[in-house]
Amino acid sequence: MSWLLERFFYSVTGTSMHIKNIITTRYRTGWLCHLLLLFCILSTNAFGQLSQQHVDIDIEAQPLGQAITELATQTDVLIGVDASLVAGKQSPALSGRYTPAQAILQLLNGGGLMAVETAPGRYTVKSANRETSSSNEPIKLPEVKVTGFVDPEAPGNPSYTRTNASTATRSDLPLMITPASVQVVPQAVLEDQQAIQIEDAVKNVSGVSPGFSFGGMSQSFMVRGFETGFASFRDGFRFPLATKFSLANIARVEVLKGATTNLYGRIEPGGMVNLVTKRPQAERYYALNQQFGSYGQFQTLADATGAINESGTLLYRLNFEYLNQNSFRDFGFTDRIFVAPSVTWKIAPSTQFDVDFTYKDLETREDFGIVALGNRPAKLPRSRFLGEPADKTHENIYNTAATLTHAFNDDWRARARFSYFHRNVRDPQTTGFDLDEMTGVLQRGYYRGDASTDAYQGTVDVTGRFNTVGIEHNVLAGWEYYGSFGGVQSISVDASPINIFRPQYSRQNLELLPRNFFIDQTNEWNGVFFQDQITLFDKLHLMGGGRYDWATNAVGLAFGEDQSLADAKAAVNKVNNARFSPRAGIVYQPLEWLSFYGNYVQSLGSANTAFDINGNVLKPQIGEQFEGGFKTSLFDGRLNSNVAYYHLTRKNLAVSVPGQPFSVAVGEARSQGVEVDVSGQVTDGLSLILTYAYTDAEVLEGDNKGNRLWNVPKHSGSVWARYDVPVEPLHGLSFGAGVFVQDKRPGDPANTFIMPSQARVDAMVRYRPKLMKSRLSLQLNAYNLADSTLFGGTLGDRNSINIGIPRMFVGSIHYAM
Repeated sequence: MSWLLERFFYSVTGTSMHIKNIITTRYRTGWLCHLLLLFCILSTNAFGQLSQQHVDIDIEAQPLGQAITELATQTDVLIGVDASLVAGKQSPALSGRYTPAQAILQLLNGGGLMAVETAPGRYTVKSANRETSSSNEPIKLPEVKVTGFVDPEAPGNPSYTRTNASTATRSDLPLMITPASVQVVPQAVLEDQQAIQIEDAVKNVSGVSPGFSFGGMSQSFMVRGFETGFASFRDGFRFPLATKFSLANIARVEVLKGATTNLYGRIEPGGMVNLVTKRPQAERYYALNQQFGSYGQFQTLADATGAINESGTLLYRLNFEYLNQNSFRDFGFTDRIFVAPSVTWKIAPSTQFDVDFTYKDLETREDFGIVALGNRPAKLPRSRFLGEPADKTHENIYNTAATLTHAFNDDWRARARFSYFHRNVRDPQTTGFDLDEMTGVLQRGYYRGDASTDAYQGTVDVTGRFNTVGIEHNVLAGWEYYGSFGGVQSISVDASPINIFRPQYSRQNLELLPRNFFIDQTNEWNGVFFQDQITLFDKLHLMGGGRYDWATNAVGLAFGEDQSLADAKAAVNKVNNARFSPRAGIVYQPLEWLSFYGNYVQSLGSANTAFDINGNVLKPQIGEQFEGGFKTSLFDGRLNSNVAYYHLTRKNLAVSVPGQPFSVAVGEARSQGVEVDVSGQVTDGLSLILTYAYTDAEVLEGDNKGNRLWNVPKHSGSVWARYDVPVEPLHGLSFGAGVFVQDKRPGDPANTFIMPSQARVDAMVRYRPKLMKSRLSLQLNAYNLADSTLFGGTLGDRNSINIGIPRMFVGSIHYAM
């Protein structure tokens, strides 16, 4: 195939004209470090004559790419342009009445560029130095529709459609030829739903439901029936203990399902959530977003990017968040400061160096929710808090990442990456462990851990393309190291009981007690991986490869007031694991809009980080998956879908003990089912996300053999739609609404209680008036409009059930320029 295309469409309707943009990603025969190449297909109603109308145009002097985009906004016209041609060029000011053709010629005048007709109904900006003409007369064009360079992740891009993703293969491949189920939640969805944390994004993906989140302190999810293990990823780097992430610098969220995640080392077989960050851009952009919401929510977001020097070889981006949020839960609150600067240095046309830094300061309170009473969650007020008001968590996170990329030629690229993660946390928590259901008295324990964690990760990989006997190969080979080193000095004692119906909180200050429990833990591995995707006859794509890991986990425990971290380190119990995890996939694409795929994968899970009460590391979890399905790209690529059937098994499943760092093994489990994901644009102005999952998850071995896996609904689904009003007097007005549904689900491995089925209805209204040369957005979101009683996940026991949000409202004022 001579081109690897990513097609991105969005449509909005004006008074009598339509805009359609088709954007393609980097092409195979170009330099890998070039910016995205754009082709914009020119069309009018039934490909009839283009408009000859004169319109009022007022464009200030600015970078040419921005000027072309501004012209598109003012004239509702479109033309194709290679982004590399307009990079670094300035446009003159333009004011008056022009036809669109006259306006584009004025903007290109003196810039060494020209606009030519490349095919009937299609026009492209080209370099004048590369074209010859038999006449010195200026080229005359009919009216054309104009658009500037539009990156799929560009600020303000309203499209729900994404056709490429990097998580599944560690390279940017079209989803239609990727033999795995991977879903992308783009920036437009995050903005429309005013997402604050990861859970707000992944509710738009089938087969993903909340795990236990400690009231929002952490982020854990059930993917295909299995928990992610409190580990998420950012730009492919592993973040241990999936803390309450900020989405301030996140461009999109990618969810890769199943054991196909073995490219990333020791990951739970259900899947992974990867946050892809916003990158520095050459064109300047500044945005400020202020949110106000129910229960005292106050969030300020800032985003700035642009070139540092005139040549554009140094780019920056800075994202900032301040969040102050109370809660419908008694004593609940979140106070977070987040700063994320990043710099891109284009050392040479073929070499680029990226440096990213993030800092987070978080104060909050862990919340274990409510308890089960009988065979369901206790009927308590949603605000009821069963911990202690004095328990406040304080967390600091520092993260630095660096990436060096070099393209040897058009087909071969090498990349070296490094990440350093540091976390300090003081985490007091009072949790229940035994309920007298007759009296309502809950016995509780107190645990406070002062923990420090350092994690290092490095990868080196090479990607390339070559042909052998007419067979095209896309290869990836690499090495990865990950090491996490942490120590915990803690207090673990009995706490005063509480009556769940008539709570009275203790004034006892247990923080002053001497530490009596110490943990030293090391988790590290080296892995080498290889992957080759072979293309035959432009329709058949075969993928083969795998990963070999050498993994070590060492845990040391020390009990008693006379002990220390040094004693825990001296008592380390070390376990080594080595395993090859194969991966195979196939895609057959008989038509451009239809492909069938399948995969077989094994994976080495991360469960040997878990240990029992005696400090013995549990056996590693092993995942095995068979998957098959089909993908479609309909309505000229604007609406994409993925339908998958999978059969996934997991051995040596571990469950954590509430309020303690211990875990217990429950044997082998199996999950199988069907998933449907549809997203994109249905008609002009109407965008849609539709999901459905049937998940049959069952314990196959152990004490709970035959029981359903906890936290996993058998049926779940969602529908979310946004409509952009096309009528000119209401241009800029958008409405959105959606419903998110979950079937009933067991709350613990023994299935002693069931959480009821639930549905949440959300809605949105937004108005974007034209204001000078900037973009102003006024938005209001409503969550859980029906005020239904919602439940999140459990910790796998009867004494920790998270409570979902009641009816809430969030308004925002967004200003960008």
